[in-house]
Amino acid sequence: MIPTANWTYPTAIRFGAGRISEIAEACAATGMKRPLLVTDKGLANLAITHATLDLMEAAGLGRAVFSDVDPNPTDQNAEAGVKFFRDGGHDGVIAFGGGSALDLGKVLAFMAGQTEALWYYGGLTAWNTRANADGIVPIIAVPTTAGTGSEVGRASVITNSETHEKQFIFHPKLLPSVVICDPELTAGMPQMITAGTGMDAFAHCLEAFSSPNYHPMSQGIALEGMRLVKDYLPRAFADGNDIEARAHMMSAALMGATAFQKGLGAIHAISHPIGAVHHTHHGTTNAVVMQPVLRFNREAVEERLEQAAAYLGIAGGFDGFFGFVGELNRSLAVPLNLTDLGVVDPDIDALVSSALADPSVSNNPVKMNAENTRALLLECF
Repeated sequence: MIPTANWTYPTAIRFGAGRISEIAEACAATGMKRPLLVTDKGLANLAITHATLDLMEAAGLGRAVFSDVDPNPTDQNAEAGVKFFRDGGHDGVIAFGGGSALDLGKVLAFMAGQTEALWYYGGLTAWNTRANADGIVPIIAVPTTAGTGSEVGRASVITNSETHEKQFIFHPKLLPSVVICDPELTAGMPQMITAGTGMDAFAHCLEAFSSPNYHPMSQGIALEGMRLVKDYLPRAFADGNDIEARAHMMSAALMGATAFQKGLGAIHAISHPIGAVHHTHHGTTNAVVMQPVLRFNREAVEERLEQAAAYLGIAGGFDGFFGFVGELNRSLAVPLNLTDLGVVDPDIDALVSSALADPSVSNNPVKMNAENTRALLLECF
C-alpha cells in the first residue's frame, strides 16, 4: 500500500503520490504570489519540472525558474541566484530537486533580504543572530530524490569556491514552511542516484543512532529509518517505478535528517571535504567510507549496534551489521573504496585538516585527531 498522510513534524509535510498537484495551495499557505522555482541543471528540462511549472502558471504564480546549480552548490551559484531572485521581484522559493537544489534554494531564500556577503553568515554558532530574520522569505521544499532530507533541515551546505570547503549556513527559518513529498516525482530515478541518495539516508540514520549525544526521540526515529532503508532501498533500486518502495524511501530520508539533530560523525566529516575537492556524489561517498568508519568506531558503538541489528533482523550483532552494510553496498554497485570512486592523487594532509574542521567531528563516538583521522582516511582508499 502506498501511504498518504499530513504531518506537522518537524514542519508541515504533505506526503503521498500525486500531491505535487497541491503546489498552488502550498504557495497560498505561505503567502507566496511570485515564487521562484530553484532546481538543478539536470532537472530543469524534465517532464516533472515542466508539469510543476504548468501548475504554478495555471494558478497565476508565473513559471520563473533558476537552475544554475552545481552538483555541490557554490557561493557563486548563490550569488547568481540571489540576483535572479531580486531582479524578478520574487517573494518566496520553491526548492525543487535533490539535495543540491534544496540547499541552494534555501540559501537564496535566506539571502534574499540580507545585506552582507554569504560567508558573513556562515557557521552553526549562535543560531545565526547576525541574520535579519525578517529578510528570509518563505520556502516550499519539493524533494525529487530520497536521501539528503534537506527538506526538513535548518541548514544548507554550500561549497566555498575559493577554499573548496563545504560550509554551513544555519537559521531556524531555513526549515521550509511546507514540504511536498510525492514519491511519483522520484519514479524512474537512475539506479546510481537511487543507491547514492538511499545510502545517504542510511548514513544519516546510522550516525544519528551512533552519536553519543542524548536525544531519545532522534534515537527511535533513526532506528526505524534504518529499517525502512534495509527493506525498501533494494526494491527501489531494482524497480525504479516501485512507488511503494519510493514512498518508504522518502520517509527514510525525512527521518534521517530529523534524527541527525542528535549529531553526525566521521562518515560525514570525511565525505564533506572529499566531495568539495573531488566532486564526488555525497551519498555514494558516505556509502564508500561507511565500513571503515564502523571499524574505527567499533569499541564505542558495538553494544548499540548489536541492539540495532536485533531490531533490523540481522543476525550476528556488530559483525552481522557490518557485513550487512558491505553486502548492501555490493548489491547497489557502490564502489569498493575512494580510489574506485575516482578520487585520484588526494592531498591527505589537506583532507585530514578539513575533516577535523567539519562540525560533524564533535559528535563522533570516538574522538578524532590528526593521527587516527589520517589512518582512517588512508583505509578508505
